[in-house]
Amino acid sequence: MQMIKSMTGYGKAETALESGRLCVEIRSLNGKTADIGIKTQLLPKNREMEVRKLIATELQRGNIDLFMTYEPAEGQTGRCINGDILKGYCSQLLKAAEDMGMSTGNADIMLLTAATRFPDVVNSQTTDIIDDENWPAVAECIREAVARLNEFRSAEGAILYKDVTSKVASILGYVDDIEAIEGERTASIREKILSRFEELSLQPDQSRLEEEMVYYIEKFDINEEKTRLRQHCRYFMETIDSEPYPGKKLGFIAQEMGREINTTGSKANHTGIQKIVVKMKDDLEKIKEQSLNIL
Repeated sequence: MQMIKSMTGYGKAETALESGRLCVEIRSLNGKTADIGIKTQLLPKNREMEVRKLIATELQRGNIDLFMTYEPAEGQTGRCINGDILKGYCSQLLKAAEDMGMSTGNADIMLLTAATRFPDVVNSQTTDIIDDENWPAVAECIREAVARLNEFRSAEGAILYKDVTSKVASILGYVDDIEAIEGERTASIREKILSRFEELSLQPDQSRLEEEMVYYIEKFDINEEKTRLRQHCRYFMETIDSEPYPGKKLGFIAQEMGREINTTGSKANHTGIQKIVVKMKDDLEKIKEQSLNIL
């Protein structure tokens, strides 16, 4: 039996580089295609396509985001001051103080502190952390994060499988319940027609009456709907048990199941059957909702 996977998942891995420690995180949610977001400036542009291809191959589908964080080793700095920009800001601050008739005195440290708060003066050293030399270690770290996300997806998939298959079994059980009270419905239709004639004190032609009853009962016959619904349920189970990525197909099958359930409800003409149809619809909505998250 093929085990399904959820599209929701999280994976994390770390690797030690010469200058510090790199952490890779990958998160995924359900999606119609592989929508991959690279949410980091640490990854070199020339490696981005390689990473996207790896993620698309391993994860197939979903809204997937990759994050990277870097922690410099002791003695290393992860931030640097842009001296040219700092000098420019300091000069402007001094001139502004002179133009306003303010005395700077011994406020050099305060001036420098204020200047470092301006944009682009202090930058994170995010360039050149990943290079050709350490790329194999980084690539392996990314693969490990992807593998852990897949493990998460498999665990969630087991829960999804148990949930949706139990709902399909419930719907099949409800079809049996409908069959159990169908004879009661047929008898009820006959009684209503006959009682109406009695109220009107009419004596209908018996052969003609039987023909009309057969026509009327056949109009509300739901045998075809029950047969097709059972077939759809079996196809659902075959698909979820045999295909590696059945999510989209399961959604289509659930739509077909819904058509048969709706038709059964519209033709029921019986309170008991309509109550069962409501329960079937409730289970089907849960199947549809969960199928959206199946890979």
